Amino acid sequence: MENKLIIAKEAPPLSRSALRFALYFYLKSRNTLMVIFACEAAQAACTIMLPYAIKEIIDAVILANTTGADIFDASKDALILFAVLNLGIVLFSRASGAALVMTGPFLRTEIRKSLFSYLQHHSHRYFVSHFAGSLASRIAEVATSCMHALWTITFDFYPLIIKSVVALILLFTASSDLALVLSLWLAVYIYVSFLLAKKCRSYAQDFAAARSLVTGKIVDSVTNVMNAKMFARRKYEEAYLTDYLNEEVSQAKRTFWYMEKLRWFQYTAAMVLMVGMVGYALKIWSEGNLTVGEFSMVAGLAIMLIEAARGLSRSFLEFFEYLGNISDGVGVFVQSHDIVDSEEAVDLRVVKGQITFSNVTFIYQEGLKVFEQLDVTIPSKQQVGLVGFSGSGKSTFVNLMLRLFEPQSGRILIDGQNILEVTQDSLRESISMIPQDPQLFHRSLMENIRYGRLEASDEEVIEAAKKAHAHDFILQTEKQYDSLVGERGVKLSGGQRQRIAIARAILKNAPILILDEATSALDSVTEKKIQQGLDNLMKGRTVVVVAHRLSTIAHMDRILVFDEGKVIEDGNHKALLQIDGHYARLWNMQAGGFLPEQQT
Repeated sequence: MENKLIIAKEAPPLSRSALRFALYFYLKSRNTLMVIFACEAAQAACTIMLPYAIKEIIDAVILANTTGADIFDASKDALILFAVLNLGIVLFSRASGAALVMTGPFLRTEIRKSLFSYLQHHSHRYFVSHFAGSLASRIAEVATSCMHALWTITFDFYPLIIKSVVALILLFTASSDLALVLSLWLAVYIYVSFLLAKKCRSYAQDFAAARSLVTGKIVDSVTNVMNAKMFARRKYEEAYLTDYLNEEVSQAKRTFWYMEKLRWFQYTAAMVLMVGMVGYALKIWSEGNLTVGEFSMVAGLAIMLIEAARGLSRSFLEFFEYLGNISDGVGVFVQSHDIVDSEEAVDLRVVKGQITFSNVTFIYQEGLKVFEQLDVTIPSKQQVGLVGFSGSGKSTFVNLMLRLFEPQSGRILIDGQNILEVTQDSLRESISMIPQDPQLFHRSLMENIRYGRLEASDEEVIEAAKKAHAHDFILQTEKQYDSLVGERGVKLSGGQRQRIAIARAILKNAPILILDEATSALDSVTEKKIQQGLDNLMKGRTVVVVAHRLSTIAHMDRILVFDEGKVIEDGNHKALLQIDGHYARLWNMQAGGFLPEQQT
């Protein structure tokens, strides 16, 4: 029984079962698929009846030779049947192909779009635990495998069923003994092949996981190629990747050798039956119980069916390989969403921007306790700095405010509204975040800035860039605002990326602003210019600044000093220095203007 998943209400209702997952998408094109199935059934029937038409032609020719009648007159009806069957094969196959063109790209797109949509609702914790490249690889592989599994059913399994039924009916008209032998062989052969191929699913799933892991490792290495160059680690990276490639090779050999063993069984069984059927038919013919035409039909039907059944070995193996790929993918993607909006969630309405942490307790899944009954209130439009050594709780405080994590107990309120009772989108629309290491899309500079407010005009984007002191360097790029920034913004310097992030936040114009040492990547001249823009941005807003360089928050209305998940000091810069406590020691031990990682 499938475990009950907690799924965000805007996410597609995907199943963790590979078959139910695929069926969810197949039903979206049920009408077109019914047309394909009907055409394939008709095509299969026409194909398997060709030996019958040939039998009619042979018998008519022999009869004409015996009676002296005109051969073409005697075989006219059989020739017409033969022509109609061939025409049917052409028309039905092309009709099926046209329907396939109509539904194939649509279904593949639907699967990829739905997986991406489901992925978007996963929490921050999920994404830090998975390779981005591996996730992208799995989306493509699941979509492709779903389509190949469908085509295997439609163009391999289903036609074989139709061919078998029609062939056995025709065989029974010629020889019930031959029909009985073939039907028993088909039943045993297909059943054994199914059981053997089913075991291949677990092998294929492990192989798919190995492939995705290798893809993730390659993307990770390519993303960090400058590290490899700077540390002269090219050979190390090659050796590191080789270990994972060897594991992929090992999984591939394990899978393919099992497939090869199965093929030995199927090809041997098909060979024995083919020789046996023709020999048995020859015996019955020699006894006068089959006409020449019937013998030809029996031999033709047996060869066609056995060839189709032998091809079934490949189809079974591929089908279960596709199911293994799907199982691997949905096992990674289709997990419960850690953080979901409640059914009664409403949009957050920020009028003042007051932030309240009330008796908040938070423990990471790994068991690390950060906060225990934390109480903090940040009044409307107050500018607050957060300081403390690494691991003291500053980043967790911000992440909880953004609802990237949820507390085990207590409440976090914005203007009296519990953030667990509002939609995540409305919460994050109300907060602008400028991180220390901003992430940009591989899109144009205009698109990256406009991401702050999608409906903004070009003029508004340019004005935001000017306030962030980004306009001048943008004009110096090759295509100016249409210039692409590269993956994660690699074509820009750290300071340039920071200015784009600041422009984006200026354009967003949210009532609450979070800064994570937003000017740390800038030179002193640019920092001074941008600080003026940030000061203008901070006016009239509730501001929370995570400080690594204490001088940047000395002018704040208030400073919260964190230590081991507790606020041990609270006041402005001057007051905290006067009490000569923890903050004063941090201020005095700054090296080069930055706070050390931990107390020495």
